[in-house]
Amino acid sequence: QVQLVESGGGLVQAGGSLRLSCVASGSIFRINYMGWYRRAPGKQRELVATITSGGSTTDGDSAKGRFTISRDNVKNTVYLQMNSLKPEDTAVYYCNCNAMSVAGVIGNYWGQGTQVTVSS
Repeated sequence: QVQLVESGGGLVQAGGSLRLSCVASGSIFRINYMGWYRRAPGKQRELVATITSGGSTTDGDSAKGRFTISRDNVKNTVYLQMNSLKPEDTAVYYCNCNAMSVAGVIGNYWGQGTQVTVSS
């Protein structure tokens, strides 16, 4: 199994920045991709950004121009640098990971979520 632990959420004023981190641990043989999703109150979960082991990224509409995803393959860690935050970025941010375990099983895993609140 793979466990994901997020950190870095909190309360910030509009226009501010936050950096989220997510560390993957457990019986990991290979991580295929990692990413971030978010769920705002009353809304469906949406893609923020993903990144492959090779560094290829996919950005959701919310990330373009303001958020940057990066990854440390050695540390099995993914980061989300969020700049110019807006009140509409308020949401629970979830780390996601697609990985192969040492037993050869490919799975999709989720963290517990970290709250980001942007005040106006």
